[in-house]
Amino acid sequence: MRKTGLLQKKEVDMTEGSVFRKIIAFALPLVLSNILQALYNAADMVVVGIFAGDLPLGAVGATSALTNLMLNLFIALSVGTSVTVATAIGAQSRERTQRLVHTSMALALVCGVFVTVLGLTCSRSFLILMDTSPVLLDMASAYMRIFFSGSIFSLVYNFGAAILRAAGDSRRPLYYLMISGVVNVVLNIFFVTVCGMTADGVALATVISQILSAVLVVRALLRHTGDIRLFPKKIRFYGREVWDILRTGLPAGVQSTMFSISNTMIQTAVNSFDNPLLVSGNTAAMNIEGFVFTAMYAMHVTAVTAMGQNIGAGKYHRMNAVMGYCLLTVAAIGLVMGGASVLFAEPLLDIYLTENEAMQYGISRLSVIGSTYLLCGLMDTLVGCQRGMGNTLVPMIVSVVGVCGIRIVWIYTVFAAYHTLPVLYLSYPVTWAITGVMQFVLCLILKNRIQRRAAKKAEERIPV
Repeated sequence: MRKTGLLQKKEVDMTEGSVFRKIIAFALPLVLSNILQALYNAADMVVVGIFAGDLPLGAVGATSALTNLMLNLFIALSVGTSVTVATAIGAQSRERTQRLVHTSMALALVCGVFVTVLGLTCSRSFLILMDTSPVLLDMASAYMRIFFSGSIFSLVYNFGAAILRAAGDSRRPLYYLMISGVVNVVLNIFFVTVCGMTADGVALATVISQILSAVLVVRALLRHTGDIRLFPKKIRFYGREVWDILRTGLPAGVQSTMFSISNTMIQTAVNSFDNPLLVSGNTAAMNIEGFVFTAMYAMHVTAVTAMGQNIGAGKYHRMNAVMGYCLLTVAAIGLVMGGASVLFAEPLLDIYLTENEAMQYGISRLSVIGSTYLLCGLMDTLVGCQRGMGNTLVPMIVSVVGVCGIRIVWIYTVFAAYHTLPVLYLSYPVTWAITGVMQFVLCLILKNRIQRRAAKKAEERIPV
């Protein structure tokens, strides 16, 4: 561990020692953190499904694609924070690290206010545009208005956690989510069973939990003794750092938004069957898939951090190992967890659902998505490798065209022709496979280009 003051004991230096061990040490707490993050929505749905019934569950699920669409653009900006802060730490640039930290928190506050206002004023109109069932509309609208009132805290947590993780600290975000997750479950049960609330109660519990996680992550940054320490008076926009974060994070935000748009269109296609129990079954299956996705996405963040730190430190020879171990790890996660979601689909769905018809719809979705989900993990990890190398625009374009574009075409052609659920769900693995192959080729080209340039510069410095 370098004695530079940039890293503390809780933080993993990805530039020294065994690449595999450092990746596992960083990724394991992150996988657990992401799973706990997924428990937020899972706790909402399980409590509502058990104590309020399948229709309130469908109301919460009907909002998922839309809430992701409205939040993900800004949460994905934290990718810019991860890349730039990790690279600054790898280069041991203390002043730049400080400017990036305070610019990131300023972005979180401004974006949080914007999303809150948008969610409070437009939620019902957006749900109507998505052809949400009239039976679910009022409950879904109430859920969304309360949920978005906590947007600023969600963004503060995500940007703060991105700063800690860029420094190699993936453990404290895990601890904070464990605490807030327990609070979320307790409040869910209290608001629904004691106060007689439904979707609005679990939304309120989620907001309170988000406030707690934001407070904890800010507290950690305020008390940090290294260069990612937060000073409230310094929170403002620093010109160059704003540009660097946006240049790196906006493509990730656009990609995430386009993914959400395509998923919103799929949710609209599901709504077109005009069957509330189908929406409930689809919702429960999506929630189970969320655990698999968030676990795999940890390797995306790991790849960003590991690549960023090593490139910042000039350790280009470690890039091959970073890419290889991240891909192997995410494949193992996707294979095990995705396979488990298929094998144990019925008992897992039974946690959420009470109606057998709704459960059959959930099983239908999991049989397609769960068995192929590792393709999504491989694709996302390859994108993370490229972002860690500083290239965010090209992988964004490829992902938008490959995933979103093909998926939208699929909905209006193949699905329109057959109008069956299996055909609709097949749009996922088809687009993951096509886009993953393109991202793999791009990742190899970019990695080899960076390594050749580094080798050429090293040769030029050798005296003749």
